[in-house]
Amino acid sequence: MKKLNPRIIAISGFLIALNIVLSRVITIPGVINFGGFPIIFAGVVFGPVVGGIVGAVGDVVSFIVRPTGPFMPHFVLTSALTGIIPGILMKVLKADLPKLPLWKIFVSILVGQVTTSVLMVPYFRYILFGHPLLVTMSKAATKQAINIPAYSILIKTLVESLARTGVLKQEC
Repeated sequence: MKKLNPRIIAISGFLIALNIVLSRVITIPGVINFGGFPIIFAGVVFGPVVGGIVGAVGDVVSFIVRPTGPFMPHFVLTSALTGIIPGILMKVLKADLPKLPLWKIFVSILVGQVTTSVLMVPYFRYILFGHPLLVTMSKAATKQAINIPAYSILIKTLVESLARTGVLKQEC
């Protein structure tokens, strides 16, 4: 685990704020959004603990800022796992900053997003609200077919750029 230092805590706060803005403020219902991107970025770059914290805190604060119905802790779990799973897989695949191979980023995000967005969220919507499972899963899979490659390319590009400018140092 990477040591939590003031730099990582500050960047995590920024990523939480970005998650809130992208998931609750700047949204068009039914259209692809980038709310999960800051969570995944935190997990890939700073590890599973930071990714999980960014996801969980971002989800709770997002709900406080703009509630969209009753609070369901099920979705806090999926938000946390959105950062935890890619973080764990980046460690398993031995991907090191700043030279992250695109395929390792892609696989990490793919496994995380299929687990959370395509399987868990539709299942929770089914058991909590009675939403049709297969319809919800197929819509989620369609969105992720666009999000996963986009997130992968964005993360690779951002990590390389931030490393060149010195924002992401080796101790991060």
